[in-house]
Amino acid sequence: MTTTSQSAGKNRVLTGDTPTGRLHLGHWVGSVEQRVKMQDDYDCYFLLANMHAFTTRADQPGDIRQDTLEIVKDWLAAGIDPVRSTIVLQTEVPAIAELSWYFAMLIPFNRVMRNPTLKTEIETKGLGDSYPFGFPMYAVGQCADILAFRPEFVPVGEDQVAHIEMCREVARRFDQLYCGVDSHAEDEAYEQSGAVFPVPKALVGKVGRLIGTDGTNKMSKSLNNAVFLSDTPKQVKKKINAMYPGQSREPDEPGDPSINPVFQYADVFIKDEAFVAELRERYTKGDNLGDGHVKAHVIEAVNELLEPMRARRAEYEGPGGDDAVIDIIRAGTARANATAEATLYAAKEAMKLDFGRRDLNWR
Repeated sequence: MTTTSQSAGKNRVLTGDTPTGRLHLGHWVGSVEQRVKMQDDYDCYFLLANMHAFTTRADQPGDIRQDTLEIVKDWLAAGIDPVRSTIVLQTEVPAIAELSWYFAMLIPFNRVMRNPTLKTEIETKGLGDSYPFGFPMYAVGQCADILAFRPEFVPVGEDQVAHIEMCREVARRFDQLYCGVDSHAEDEAYEQSGAVFPVPKALVGKVGRLIGTDGTNKMSKSLNNAVFLSDTPKQVKKKINAMYPGQSREPDEPGDPSINPVFQYADVFIKDEAFVAELRERYTKGDNLGDGHVKAHVIEAVNELLEPMRARRAEYEGPGGDDAVIDIIRAGTARANATAEATLYAAKEAMKLDFGRRDLNWR
């Protein structure tokens, strides 16, 4: 059985974001930068997981809709090209919802609840026992988000690796149960063994966990410690200048860069590695290098990164900007549905459910 994990000789990539607000520097270094770089060499699908946003914000449909548009603007600003890549709106791909149902039969409930990412979200969002049934279900749905497009790679942040591992388990279980793939087969041999679903691999960005401007927690909108890709130069300066350097010291006193979160930003965003090494050495020695001096270099580097993004985003901020974004979403989702429907039919063939094919005249 052939799969669609390759297009025009390119291996496929699938990743995306849940619309919870604008993207920040943590998203950039964790996944978005990698997505931008992969567009020429891979068949890229980028998913707007707006259905998943309803698991905790079902009473805020208007906000979810606007956040969905804002994320697309951030993607376009960051360098995602809707011609080279396919932008997918989750709620308009019915194959995802149907595959979620089938996959839910293949994975025990207690396995879903052992997912460390899910457990962490329940704790950090203070959901207690009040979360809807759909909240753990979204972890299964995320498997369908990915496998509907049969990718080889899934670029993610470090905290999402557990989700990808569960997706890999679901792919193996389906292929073994319905396609006769040997349970001892190597992951790379699944497609050659007649599998519907390849076993995807997680690709973690160069920084798995970027510290937020509070200097302690991972960067997050909900913790109010984020530098957004759409922030103005003044906002970037204010946020980074407010970061606690992990210690109290004078410029001529020795410091410890390893406990100063600003140095993580220096390592990540300042392009000149030799210059960063010099800053680190001077800081350690107490060679008349204050924390404000280091921050100034970081601010300059971050604004240099964001300036072209601000310019590209401005194209979609004025009158007609949202309509242009919606047109991009529609065009990408139409292409995505062709891929996802082919996957769904292949899965239904394997499950002996191939009683007919539907025509999605989506527009």
